[in-house]
Order: sequence, then structure tokens, then C-alpha cells
Amino acid sequence: MAYLGLDYRVSLLRAAAFHGSSHQAAMVFQVIVARQLRTIEIGRHRIQFIYQARRAFEKMNRAEWLDQMKSESGFAKVAGIELTLLDVARYFHKAAGINGAAQIVHDLGGKAESRKLYKAASEYENSAVRRLGYLLDHFGHERQANALLPFAKKAKSLKALDPSVRTLIDEVEEAHEKNSKWMLLINETLEIDL
Repeated sequence: MAYLGLDYRVSLLRAAAFHGSSHQAAMVFQVIVARQLRTIEIGRHRIQFIYQARRAFEKMNRAEWLDQMKSESGFAKVAGIELTLLDVARYFHKAAGINGAAQIVHDLGGKAESRKLYKAASEYENSAVRRLGYLLDHFGHERQANALLPFAKKAKSLKALDPSVRTLIDEVEEAHEKNSKWMLLINETLEIDL
């Protein structure tokens, strides 16, 4: 990354594994950057770049929300627990889907510092924050979930828990549970390993 002159953070599955979510075997380094780059392979390592808009990236990639992990070439920036949780809630489609995100929230949610989570969430997309709040609440991480409730109270419309799931029949969509606390349409059943 130094060679490319890019700021970055290792996140999603690799960061979750770094922080102790052992259910997520990361076969790839997932790196969030403010530039669109193709996945690259270096020897037996695969690096997948996830694009985040420059302004959002600069707000999120702050030293107080990052950790360091030892790599073969020195130390790498890795998202702290709170930022990993937010990234997973936002980019869940790159983190083994909504159930992969749920597993990570189950494993790491209790380790998150509520104040730090609230501060980081204030710079993040409201729908992702609400998704994370719902998952934290679902798995009994009440202190952390409560820190995110103010964001749900600002929401003006329901969003799908998993926006990638599309129903073909309007009546089926009406049957989904509506969670007014988090302003989410629960359109997917969560399944994790215990």
C-alpha cells in the first residue's frame, strides 16, 4: 500500500478473525480503500479491495478507530472492533452475507466500547448503523445496541435488513416482520454457528 501511496484499512473477515471471530476463516485480505482497484494475487495471498467514497473513508479511517496487526512486511492498519462491526454491517455482501455479518456481530459485539461505537457510527450510513444495532440487540449486546438507538430514531423510512433479497410478490413482502425499534424490515432469518 505504501508503494501505491494509498491509505487503507484491513477490515471485514480478516479484521474479524484478528479480533477473535474464529468462525470466519478469511481466505482473503479484505482492504477498504478510497479508490477502485481490482483484486490482486501476490504469491499465495489474495487481496480484495473494497471501495469506500473518499469523504466517508477519510472520516472513518482515524487512528482512534484503528489497530495494528503484524504482517510479513511489518505492521498493517486494521479496523478496530467498532469499525469492523460497522464495516461488516455496511459491506455484509462481502462478509459472507447477512449471516456472516450476524456471526461476526455475535462473536465481537460484546467487546465493542459503546462510546467509541457511537462516535464512529455518527460518521457512518444510517441504514448500516441500524442494521448493526438490530444485530447487536438480537444477540443480547444491549449496551452496544443502546448506543446506536439514537440513529434509528432519526430514520424516516423502513429499510430491509438484507437489501439484496428481493421478493417477487408484494404480499410476501407485507408478511415480513417490521421492526419499528430499528426501522428495519426483517426479510431474512438469521442463522449462525454457536
